[in-house]
Amino acid sequence: MTLSLAEENYLKAIYHLSEDGEKEVLTNALADSMNTKAASVTDMIKKLSAKSLISYKKYYGVNITAKGKSQALQVIRKHRLWETFLVQKLDFTWDEVHEVAEQLEHIRSTQLIEKLDKFLGYPTVDPHGDPIPNGKGKITIKPQLPMDQVKEGYKGTIVAVKDSDSAFLKYLEKIGAKPGKKIQVISKEAYDESMEVIVNNQKAFISKEVSKNILVTE
Repeated sequence: MTLSLAEENYLKAIYHLSEDGEKEVLTNALADSMNTKAASVTDMIKKLSAKSLISYKKYYGVNITAKGKSQALQVIRKHRLWETFLVQKLDFTWDEVHEVAEQLEHIRSTQLIEKLDKFLGYPTVDPHGDPIPNGKGKITIKPQLPMDQVKEGYKGTIVAVKDSDSAFLKYLEKIGAKPGKKIQVISKEAYDESMEVIVNNQKAFISKEVSKNILVTE
């Protein structure tokens, strides 16, 4: 099935907002995510529904179908492979790649993507720690939790970050808090839940806003 760039973007947004396809997405949330008006969302919902990529009930929101989920995962696969390529082979920093990958993810050549995957050594995660779906659209998510949920004394490993904002990623780069790095919580303030941590062998202070966007595992 050939989809337009806009249709692919909407499907990807619906997939992400639905927590990996497990719940319905309200049209207002979709409009906010796509930075557009509700009327435009309604028009696109009709198009995607006609192609059996989503189901929609008024007042209940949008559910992505198995067919739609498969299409969304292929777009996500391309996006994350391109991010990996840009960082590993073209020396982009991890805060620079999102917008470029947004353009490259719409390339339609399956052969190119399969060769890209092979060239990169079949990576399973992108530079932000997000899992890369395989060629069949299967995605493997390792056990992880947001760091704001851990207690004082916690020791673990950063596996991914939830926010792709450039300023946020630059801040994490500055303190060395990247996927694969060990992190330990020295203290946690009861007042605002900010933390003193040791990461990359140095001390740092992180706010609750930062900690909730860092995913860790023991």
